[in-house]
Amino acid sequence: MGITFVTKKKLFDDARAIREEVFVKEQGFVEEIDETDGKAVHVVCYDQEYPIAVGRYFEDDQEGIYHIGRVAIRKKYRDRPIGRKIMEFMEECIRQEGGKTIHLSAQARVKEFYEKLGYQKRGESYMEEHCLHIPMEKHIK
Repeated sequence: MGITFVTKKKLFDDARAIREEVFVKEQGFVEEIDETDGKAVHVVCYDQEYPIAVGRYFEDDQEGIYHIGRVAIRKKYRDRPIGRKIMEFMEECIRQEGGKTIHLSAQARVKEFYEKLGYQKRGESYMEEHCLHIPMEKHIK
């Protein structure tokens, strides 16, 4: 497996396709594409030339705080450490841009995945569409 990452400052076809496959078709979300896509950096992970995972990040209005979101892995690749790899890649990009803290909103069912990466709960859980989400954060150096 030859893993590579591509980043773009706009939502591109491979990123959109994975998000629609995972969030809309599999999980039933309706409001998938939003205004944040216009300001986020979109990251796609490829196995050879096939897009297998996606995520996005953007800087908050407060200096040094970034947000990661819309992390999705195609079903066939979920038994591999792809989620960890794309998160580590985005964290490194954020670190290089001067980020100090990362916020994200985890679906409750994958909270433990983010905890293993060093994220901690930072507030009250809430519903987004039909899914419970947990706000989390991680301080990076």
